[in-house]
Amino acid sequence: MNARVAFVLGGGGLKGFAHIGVLRALNEAGIRPTVYAGTSIGALVAAASAAGMPTDLMAERALRLQRRDLFRLNHVGMLLERRRAASIYAGEPLRALCDANVPGGTFSDLPVPVLVNTFDVRGGTQVVWGLPGLRHVSVVDAVYASCALPGFFPPGRVDGRLCIDGGTIDNLPVQVAAVGMDALIAVDVGSTDLTHDADVAEQGFASTYMRAATAMMHALQQVPLTRWEGPPMLLIRPRIAHIGWLSFAHTEEIIAEGYRAAREALATWDDVLAAAGGVFPRRCVRIAVDRARCTGCGLCVALAPDTMGLDTTGHAYPKADRFHWSPADGDFIHQCPTSALSVHSSGPGPLSEAGAGVDEWGWGGA
Repeated sequence: MNARVAFVLGGGGLKGFAHIGVLRALNEAGIRPTVYAGTSIGALVAAASAAGMPTDLMAERALRLQRRDLFRLNHVGMLLERRRAASIYAGEPLRALCDANVPGGTFSDLPVPVLVNTFDVRGGTQVVWGLPGLRHVSVVDAVYASCALPGFFPPGRVDGRLCIDGGTIDNLPVQVAAVGMDALIAVDVGSTDLTHDADVAEQGFASTYMRAATAMMHALQQVPLTRWEGPPMLLIRPRIAHIGWLSFAHTEEIIAEGYRAAREALATWDDVLAAAGGVFPRRCVRIAVDRARCTGCGLCVALAPDTMGLDTTGHAYPKADRFHWSPADGDFIHQCPTSALSVHSSGPGPLSEAGAGVDEWGWGGA
């Protein structure tokens, strides 16, 4: 019997073009989804894929997309309504993008089930369109709403609800997608880590806003991942932290990196299918503490009490020589205020050969 597999595609602005490369790799591997689930651009790509759009056509359209095709200032709204304006940018270009790439009709019409994650602004609740009882609505309406980044685009109206970007509450909806599945393949493109950006304050309020949003999404996302008790999950995190959410200049690189990351992660697919649970791929690592930098603040101990402790001199230390971690582990590493912690590959496991870095898993310096 074929395994029931959910594809979960996270939000991340234009970084979401990495999903195209991931889908290309999954198609080559012969892995077909039982259900898709997505947030924001992940919902857009998921709906297009479920309707049968080839990845080559997705890539072609992504490469053609220009800033003027998506961002048009909401001059009238800001002039007439000022602080009461619904958004900085007009919604029509985003709606046109959804109309051009998302199938018409309702969720019941799709050949493969799709779950689109949104946030109901009025109700203050998560609404996942495509679940039982929520399949009668327009797929395009739901996808637009899931892509409507608050403040940037006007909220979308779906079946009488006013909805916005699902990343507000769940940027990688693995929990809802896991119901009834044997395995999940989840792609995180938007909140893997926050690389140092000394110039963020000089880049304007949008950059500060997006950086704060990324941090909030990451924090929300880590909870279900680090406490995962569902079916086994293959977590794919392309190395695109250095690329901005709204950058149009790196599309080809982003797609290629999604493909590379998926091919690399799929080397452990047999391990995923054989497991009873857990997050994959996994590797053996060791934690190093720079005692000259460590101030003994204890933040690592507070965040990871089973992993870290303070010795009699007040310095942090790892409680074991080796740890067997997935990409969902070790988030506390980059939280150290003095960058005293680092992670290094150690022993057998995927990507543990000499010289292989672990930065792409969001752990900081290797």
